[in-house]
Order: sequence, then structure tokens, then C-alpha cells
Amino acid sequence: MTQAKPFPITKRQVWEAYKSVKANQGGAGVDGQSLAEFGEDLENNLYKLWNRLASGSWMPPPVKRVEIPKADGGVRGLGVPTVADRIAQTVVKQALEPELEKQFHPDSYGYRPNKSAHQAIGQARERCWRYDWVVDLDIKGFFDAIDWDLMMRAVQHHTPEKWVVLYIERWLRAEVQLPDGSRLKRERGTPQGGVVSPLLANLFLHYTFDAWMQRNYPQLPFERYADDGVPRRRTGGRSPPCSHAAQVMGVGPPKPPCRRRLQTTHCCCL
Repeated sequence: MTQAKPFPITKRQVWEAYKSVKANQGGAGVDGQSLAEFGEDLENNLYKLWNRLASGSWMPPPVKRVEIPKADGGVRGLGVPTVADRIAQTVVKQALEPELEKQFHPDSYGYRPNKSAHQAIGQARERCWRYDWVVDLDIKGFFDAIDWDLMMRAVQHHTPEKWVVLYIERWLRAEVQLPDGSRLKRERGTPQGGVVSPLLANLFLHYTFDAWMQRNYPQLPFERYADDGVPRRRTGGRSPPCSHAAQVMGVGPPKPPCRRRLQTTHCCCL
């Protein structure tokens, strides 16, 4: 008799996750294994991954940090999981995302099914005719600064699946391998570049910004794409109400040089 696995993860779920990862492509992680190389022994690799996921023994490898130059001269640090770990993350994402989509605000546009930056721009143009001012909001280093305790409280609130909670916590705590080969233990944040990270980021901002705005300023609409947002006002001013939301979203390290950028801008429609 085959012993039942502790977690109800099916081989079909792993297969569907693999197809999604293959379609999105992406580079190798710390193990150097490419998608093509993973596919050379596909059946065996997927079986081993399923077996470990369903038994609760999958331990995420370190995330490879890749630095991408930014236009302002700085660098954006991206985390590249291994191919197998990207598949594992996709299994969790595909299980959790449908439930979270029921909760998310309609004006959250980033990294969501059937949502796009073009839709956010279109909505922003339409609202410019009715609201003369916007608050340009950007959170510095958001993905690297998410509080784990708050994040896990939100995850546990939305899923009864213990395996989803278990693996998300493991991914949050996974080490980062730096370009010089050294490894870094993190105390907060979720690697930008991980499959499940955008979903977690949207969940965090759903509570710390979207729901906060809806509860405290229901008369002021906004458009948000990940950690960039443009709440609206009918009048200008130096201290927009959204600055309070930014304080609630104090996700950066203690006394950062620039935790967030808030700028009130006159809205001009063309």
C-alpha cells in the first residue's frame, strides 16, 4: 500500500506549474541548471519535486542575486531562484492566487491576471478630468523591506492550507547568494524576481495601502501598480492625506535615507 503524502499536492499541479515556468523562460539559479537541462530528465525531475513538495521536505535553495543597472546610476537587485524552485513557487502561487484575487482592489494593476499597466494609465487619464491633483507615491526598496511577521499573518488569514503557509515562510527566509559567491541571511523582504514575490507584495500592499485608503478616504480614488501609486485629490497642498498611508507602510529599515517618495503633482490631461 502506498503511504499517503502529508500534503495534498498533485502531480498535475506540478506539471501545470512546470508549463507556466517553461513559457516564462528565465535563467539558471545557483545550481547553474537551465530550463533545457531540467527538461533533459523531465519526468524524473518533476517526480522528485512533487515527492518533496507533497511530503513537506522541499527546502528552497539560496536565491541567486543578479544586479541590473538602473537609469539613475544605481542597481536593482533581482533574485533568481533555481528552475525547480520556480516550479515549486508556481505550484503555491496557482493555489493561493485565485483566493487573493477575490480580495484585491480593482485599482491594483500590477502583476495580476487580466490587469496591465495600460489599464492603469487609461484609468488615470480618465480620472484626470475629475481630479486636479495626484500624489505620486513610490516606496524605496519595497520588496527588500517587507515585514515577515505581518506578511505571514496576512497569508494565514487567507488560506487554510498548511503547506502553502509552510513553503511561503521558507521562501521568505531563503538565503541570497551574492555575485561574489557569499551568502546573505535576510531578516525581512521577499526577493524581487521570485515567482511568488509579486503576489505576496500585492497582498501586503492590499492591507497597508488599498484597504487603508478605502477605509479612511473612500472618496479619493487611486491607481496602484505594485509599489507605485497615484492617489488623487481635488486640491493641492503640502501634506496630502496619503502621507499617513505612507507612514503605515513604513516597511523600510530603521531611519532609511529615503523610505518613500511622496510628491503632489497637478494633473494635466492631453
